[in-house]
Amino acid sequence: MSTAPPTPSRPPAARLLPRMPDWASRNFTLLTSAAFITSLGSHGALIAAAFAVLEHGGDAGDVGLVAAARTIPLILFLLVGGAVADRLPRHRVMVAANLLNCLSQAAFAVLVLAGSPLLWQMMLLAALGGTGQAFFSPAAEGMLMATVDRRNASKAFAVFRVTMNGATIGGAALGGAMVAVIGPGWVLAVDAAAFAVSAGLRALLDLSGMPRRAPGGDLLADLRDGWREALARPWFWSIVAQFSVVVAVVGAAESVYGPLVARDHLGGPAPWGFALAAFGVGTVVGAVVMMRWQPRRLLLAGTLSVFTLALPSAALAVPLPALGLAGVMFVSGLAIEVFGVAWITTMHQEIPEEKFSRMSAYDWLGSIGMVPLATALAGPAESAFGRSNALWGGAVLIVLVTAAVLFVPEVRTMTRRPPEAEAAENAGTPETAEDAGTPEESGPAAEPGPVPAVDTVTGAGAGAVVTAATSVPAPAPEPGSDAADAEGAARRDG
Repeated sequence: MSTAPPTPSRPPAARLLPRMPDWASRNFTLLTSAAFITSLGSHGALIAAAFAVLEHGGDAGDVGLVAAARTIPLILFLLVGGAVADRLPRHRVMVAANLLNCLSQAAFAVLVLAGSPLLWQMMLLAALGGTGQAFFSPAAEGMLMATVDRRNASKAFAVFRVTMNGATIGGAALGGAMVAVIGPGWVLAVDAAAFAVSAGLRALLDLSGMPRRAPGGDLLADLRDGWREALARPWFWSIVAQFSVVVAVVGAAESVYGPLVARDHLGGPAPWGFALAAFGVGTVVGAVVMMRWQPRRLLLAGTLSVFTLALPSAALAVPLPALGLAGVMFVSGLAIEVFGVAWITTMHQEIPEEKFSRMSAYDWLGSIGMVPLATALAGPAESAFGRSNALWGGAVLIVLVTAAVLFVPEVRTMTRRPPEAEAAENAGTPETAEDAGTPEESGPAAEPGPVPAVDTVTGAGAGAVVTAATSVPAPAPEPGSDAADAEGAARRDG
C-alpha cells in the first residue's frame, strides 16, 4: 500500500478559510472550502425543492416521488462512479459532476420562477442531480483523506465536518427564511451558483506529490474486486446493511414528513429550517468533540450514537413544538457526528488506499438503496396508517437494526491502531510494482489514491447519514459527504 504523501506548505493565497491547522495542505483547504460553499447552498435547496412541489399543487406523494427520482439514478450509477473514480483523475470527475449539478439546479430554478413546473420535469431534473452525485461522492471520498497523513486523518475529517456543518447552520436557517420571503425558485438559483463556484475551486487542486495509483483492470473486474473486499469484512457489510434501513427512515422523515409537519403544525418552512440548522449546530459540536476525543473502540462508540437517530422521527410523530424539535435535532446531529468520524477513521485504517473509492461506492449504494422505496411509500404509508404511526414505526426500526449490529464481534471489539504502528507497518512493507503504480496523467501532477465526504455528504454509512438532511435524503460526507459525505451520509454534500 502506498504511504500517505507529506503535507505540503500552504501558500497565503490558498488560505480560503481562516486559521486552518498547520497540517492542512493547500488541497485540503480547497476541498474544504468547496464543500463549505456547496453545503451552504444545498441545505437551502433541500427545503426549497420540497416547498416548490407543495406550492405548485403537490402533496406528500409528489414530494416523495421527486426525492425518489433523485435517489434512483444515484443508486444505479454509484458503483460505476466508484470504479471510474479509481481509474480516472478524481478531481476531474468531481468538477464534471459539480457542473452537471449546477445545470440541473439552474434549470429547476428557471422552471419554478417561471411558475409552471410540472411534476415530471421536477423529477427529471432531480434525477440529473442524483446522477451527478453518484459520480461525485466516491471521487470526493477518495480525494479528501489523501491530502493529509494518517496521523492526522481523524482530526482532518473532524475539521472538514466542522467547516461543512457550519454551512449547514447558516444554509438551513437562511434557506428556510429565503423560501418564506422570496420563494423556492431563488433559493434553487443560489444552489446552482454554489455548485459553479465549487467546481472552480476543485479545478485548482494541485496534484503534484500525491500518491500514484496503478492502472486497474476492466470496469467489471474492478467492481467484482470491490464486492469481494466488502464481503470479507463483516463489520463493513453489517453496518452498511444497518444504514440501508436507517437512511431510508431518515430520508422519509426529513424529505417528506418534516416539511408536512412544518406546514401543518409549526407555521411553515422557517421553523423547519430552524430545526435543520439545530441539527447542523449539533454536528459542529460533535465534530469539535471528536477533534479531542479519540475513542479506542471506534465502531462501538459510533454505533451506540446511532440510536439517537430515532429521536427526530419520534419528535415529528408527537409532534413537538419548534423549540423541542430543534433540541432533538441538535442531539441527533451531535451523536451522528461521533459515528461519522469513527466510521471514516475505521475505513481509512482498514481499507487499502487504491480500493477506497470502490468500497466507498458499495458503502453509499448499500446505505441509500432503500431510500427511493421509503420516500415513494411515505405518502401511501401516511394514508394507510396515519402520519404519526408511520413516524413511530420508523423510529422503532432504527432502534432494532442498530441493536442488531452490536451482535457483530468486530463492531464491539475493533480498536484504533496508534499512528506509530501504522507507520511501522507501512515502512516494513516492500513496495511492489503495483504499489509504485504509474502516473494517471502526464506531467508533474499525479492523482492520489485514496472517505465518505458528505453531499453529500459528502458519504457512507457515515456519508449518507451525515448528509441525510442535505442531499438525498443527503457525502456524507459532501461531504459533496460527504464525507462524506460521511455525504455519506450523508450522505451525501458535493
